[in-house]
Amino acid sequence: MEFRGTTICAVKRDGQVAIAGDGQVTMGESVILKGTAVKVKRIYDGKALMGYAGSVSDAFALSEKFEEMLQKYSGNLMRSAVELAQLWRNDKMPRKLEALLIVADRDNMLIVSGSGEVIDPDGEVCAIGSGGNYALAAARALAKNTTLSAEDIARKSLEIAGELCVFTNDHITVEVL
Repeated sequence: MEFRGTTICAVKRDGQVAIAGDGQVTMGESVILKGTAVKVKRIYDGKALMGYAGSVSDAFALSEKFEEMLQKYSGNLMRSAVELAQLWRNDKMPRKLEALLIVADRDNMLIVSGSGEVIDPDGEVCAIGSGGNYALAAARALAKNTTLSAEDIARKSLEIAGELCVFTNDHITVEVL
């Protein structure tokens, strides 16, 4: 049985970057195993943020590998992501991981997949996970039509996603740089 982490939303605005995540962990398609999980964190001595979605064990493995690369490349987010992706291209990773990360610092925001893709999203918002599309639509609308802070947009986007996606709850954690 798969344990799944769910919705993450990141927003950059006015020199601030925020990543919000809900707390639901689902077992299979029908059982909420935990409602208070924390799926966002500060990394690299608090200079960067990370949020994950997907298979929990794969998300942990992917996040650990990314943090290793971030240490190796002195906090360079883009280089760390690209070097991690090359592990799959060079067949140095034994398998693809069913997980996605959003990683961000004050300058960059990236989506990193467990199969070796690195995506530099358009605009100043991105989202992943089962409620990711709902959160992304909400974040884009709020960013275009309000003066809310990055933190408030990320939080409200998760709240909206939680109203629509059964795999997203209202126990929201937000980290801000």
